[in-house]
Amino acid sequence: MPDTAEQDPTPADTVKSVLVLGRNDVDRRNFLAASSGYALVTLALPDAESIARRTRTAPAGAVRVGKGEVTAVQQMVKALGDSAAELGGGHARHLAVRYLTQDVGPWLNGKFTEATGRELFAATSQLVHLAGWMAQDEGNAPEHQGRAQQYYAHAHRLAAEAGDPELSATALRGLAVQAIGLGYRAEAVQLGEACVRHGRHLENPRAVAYYEATLANAAAQDGDRRTATRHLAFSEAAIGRSPAESGESWAGHYSPGRWAHESGMVLSRLGDLDAAEEHLHLALEIHGLDRRRTRAIVLADLGGVRLRQGDVEGALTTWNEFVDCADGIRSVKVHDAVEDMRLRLNRFPGTAAAEELRHKADQFTS
Repeated sequence: MPDTAEQDPTPADTVKSVLVLGRNDVDRRNFLAASSGYALVTLALPDAESIARRTRTAPAGAVRVGKGEVTAVQQMVKALGDSAAELGGGHARHLAVRYLTQDVGPWLNGKFTEATGRELFAATSQLVHLAGWMAQDEGNAPEHQGRAQQYYAHAHRLAAEAGDPELSATALRGLAVQAIGLGYRAEAVQLGEACVRHGRHLENPRAVAYYEATLANAAAQDGDRRTATRHLAFSEAAIGRSPAESGESWAGHYSPGRWAHESGMVLSRLGDLDAAEEHLHLALEIHGLDRRRTRAIVLADLGGVRLRQGDVEGALTTWNEFVDCADGIRSVKVHDAVEDMRLRLNRFPGTAAAEELRHKADQFTS
């Protein structure tokens, strides 16, 4: 059974708690399943004095931390994030966790100025968020999802204590998207609203679009068409103002192509299949998607939408592209998309193209 500190969503000391979480992960301890209650308690106020207090209480032998250490964390997050975006969260997750516990841990407990501490907490929030995303993408087992939820919660607290509203909102978005996937409809809407609230005053239109689309997605799952449509429109207006270059923003990866994909799936939930197909086509063919995992998921989604429209030939063609693109990716979303496709292909017994695609899928999962 995990340590008590690991289960506490509002730890007295965020640094101590997140390092316990990481060590338990490295030691392959069992984790409690994700719960709606844990996600919502995350919204409690953070320890606003945490960093200032650490500047006064660092032990005499603590390592001195400066801009170089902060930059190192940022660069490691980028390297690990690029790999995961290409190959799935199941690749190299434990590298991220070991880096947190073995390298970043001593820096979090080191000597630094308040300004450096805020930068270090913000960079660590990114690393912890990445660990959560990788755990969520690794598998559907309750312990994977419970682990992911706890990382997201700690990423939110680290960002809030650093005074970084964009990182804080993005961590809440991770919790909201997970709640959508787990079927916690009311909680997903509440977390989506918190995303929008935290990002309300940001000047980054990509971030605003990111959070508004999250709320639209949650509302669509909850059957609230009016709210979903309203916030999807807010998201579209924001992404339309976004600059061509993403810059260094944590939410900057939310490109027009990724917006088109998410919007397409919101429209699919709302039953507007023609608009959904148009947006998914826009994501693939107009904006393009530079990450193999992302492109594979969009292809899978587009195949599903085309099948619902009665375009069997178009669905089979798109799914063939999906299976080719997905080979070698370790992602539960990709795995689930393959299984969903295989079940739907059972509707077409004796169809040569469907049988050939089913055979390719069997090879993919063997």
